[in-house]
Amino acid sequence: MGLAAPTKEKAASDGREFRDAVTALRDLVGEDLDRVGGAIIDSMGSSTPLIPEVAGHLIQSGGKRLRPMLTLAAARLCGYEGEAHVKLAAAVELIHGATLLHDDVVDASALRRGARTANIIWGNKESVLVGDFIFARAFELMVGARNLEVLQILSSASGVIAEGEVLQLATQKNLEATFEMYLAVVESKTAALFSAATHSGAVISEASDPVAEALKNYGRNLGIAYQLIDDALDYAGYEASLGKSIGDDFREGKMTLPVVYAIARATPDEAAFWKRTIADGRQGPEDFARAREIVSRNGALADTHLCARRYADRALEDLTHAPDNAFSRALAALAETSLTRGF
Repeated sequence: MGLAAPTKEKAASDGREFRDAVTALRDLVGEDLDRVGGAIIDSMGSSTPLIPEVAGHLIQSGGKRLRPMLTLAAARLCGYEGEAHVKLAAAVELIHGATLLHDDVVDASALRRGARTANIIWGNKESVLVGDFIFARAFELMVGARNLEVLQILSSASGVIAEGEVLQLATQKNLEATFEMYLAVVESKTAALFSAATHSGAVISEASDPVAEALKNYGRNLGIAYQLIDDALDYAGYEASLGKSIGDDFREGKMTLPVVYAIARATPDEAAFWKRTIADGRQGPEDFARAREIVSRNGALADTHLCARRYADRALEDLTHAPDNAFSRALAALAETSLTRGF
């Protein structure tokens, strides 16, 4: 049922399509994004040398800067001509960066954006504490925007993200996890910040309530589609193009949607495999290859893609309630190509 999982060749071609959409959006908000970069660098200043060293490693490792671009585009889409959107976009990226530092410690990740993670280089304690510092700087930027509503939006999202981390730990290795449980994690960990990014851009622009709500919903639905594809890529992607290790979700026993679907359809032999590898955490060298084969063969990957398609379509529908201009069309291109993401 649903879409076929992409082949290696198709995934590479499709990845370029999403890259084109990201590049087009970056070109559109380029001047603002440069200023966001400057604001981020200024925020990393500290008399404690380790802080800018660790933070700089994360910032200089690259990344799409997708979330701050969403804030900038939402603000410009709504006709904003002020300065505060730059601070908000920088705050969004710092929140994301802080959560990455914390995530890599919790997940014991070794690779991020093709480079060694901060926790591997400096240690877990250092990564967590610098992540806390970055969070604090993000809140300073939020306050600097001088808008209580956007401060509420972004501070609330920060709390929801933390709740999502705890919820993910609670569902980890739980073979009884359902789609609803999985979705709750995705909405908290990923979609909350996407939604806050677009919502805050609309609110700082004093957009009408219907437009602000549409952009809030667009961010949520795009974020869910984005994470669904991310979780599929952990089983179907290629490490060289992703810039991070594949199979980490499997090794950590995360109940992502491909596994939730695969377990629901498992034969007795497959059910025993999932119990041993996920619930019991006893994995051998060949187990990830078998996991990949199972989720592909029984349609779990295809249906994960189909689910992502539904959320991407919802994001496109949300944009029909926003002004039609170059910025809304660039956001639409992101949603349209989100399923083709290869990085």
